[in-house]
Amino acid sequence: MKKLLFLVLAGIVAATTAPALAQDTIKIGLMCPLTGSWAAEGKDMKQIVELLADQVNNEGGLLGKQVKVVIGDDGGDPRTAALAAQRMATRDVAAVVGTYGSSITEASQNIYASANIIQVANGSTAVRLTEKGLPYFFRTCPRDDEQGRVAVKTLLDSGYENIAILHDNTTYAKGLADEAKKLLDKEEDVNIVFFDALTPGEQDYGTILSKMKTKDPDVVFFTGYYPEAGLMLRQKMEKGWDVPFIGGDATNNPDLVKIAGNKAAEGFRFLSPPVPGDLPTKEAREFLDAYEARYQSTPGSIWAVLAGDGFRVIVEAIRQTESTDTQKMADYLHDEMEGFPGLTGDIAFNEKGDRIGDVYRVYRVDADGNFVLME
Repeated sequence: MKKLLFLVLAGIVAATTAPALAQDTIKIGLMCPLTGSWAAEGKDMKQIVELLADQVNNEGGLLGKQVKVVIGDDGGDPRTAALAAQRMATRDVAAVVGTYGSSITEASQNIYASANIIQVANGSTAVRLTEKGLPYFFRTCPRDDEQGRVAVKTLLDSGYENIAILHDNTTYAKGLADEAKKLLDKEEDVNIVFFDALTPGEQDYGTILSKMKTKDPDVVFFTGYYPEAGLMLRQKMEKGWDVPFIGGDATNNPDLVKIAGNKAAEGFRFLSPPVPGDLPTKEAREFLDAYEARYQSTPGSIWAVLAGDGFRVIVEAIRQTESTDTQKMADYLHDEMEGFPGLTGDIAFNEKGDRIGDVYRVYRVDADGNFVLME
């Protein structure tokens, strides 16, 4: 009888204290690729957001509560992302950061929109993501139409006339390839001698490289991701084909050099917002110092740092509105956030949820595998 009474009392205590404990935290979700070919990006995203959450908690929390990061692994795959978003939407999160990869983000967009959850993407640059009129979608990264303009300027300034464009049929890569082609088609002295797609995740791109080589391009503009770019750089060197490659911003990851090797990667150029080491702000320097002290390394690419900016703007919206109400936070981000000191520079959003005023740069891989900003 005593045992039964104890169990009943324990159940009552648990039932009454569980909601109170839940109310002591503010949950912010993070969707990232912890598995799959983009796991390096996901690892950095997780480490950055957890570091920033700890800093918020060490400074007293948010609205008098501790922040808890809820992780969802999207696997770098649209189907996995949709399932991860469905689970995340049931976990009482105030907002969600992520993810990396436009097609992966697109698979989650409508799920979060239907659940009235703010989503702040960090590496999803496809134009159409913010052309849908979703009121709770934002991104801290720039758009591909801007990247397309910078890509074309880089190609023209380099004097290339016969250009091959290679993508991978993902939302991001195909969109960027189309943007570049549309602009290049207006140039009288430029010929698009090749426009096609590879299949991501393969281990041998000899066939597509040979196919491009027959078209004798002056340059290859590859709009896909760093694993495939690194592999092609190595394999074209093995074939003795010395055509220059220029990559889009999804090739900005140190693993590109690990895959290709320093010799094959040397001279490769890519477009990107500033890499972490080139970030000029006080906030960035303090953050990078804290990251290195905790993890004994620096973030691999800018996209993970942009996830940190996503977390920071969510925290700022909650602070300024003194609320986790989705509509109040969204109104603040759309209409009132201006010049917020992000890790990657000042942040504001337009009516579509796009970041205002970010600028692409051109980087070159040197002989030691370093990413060097080109003036």
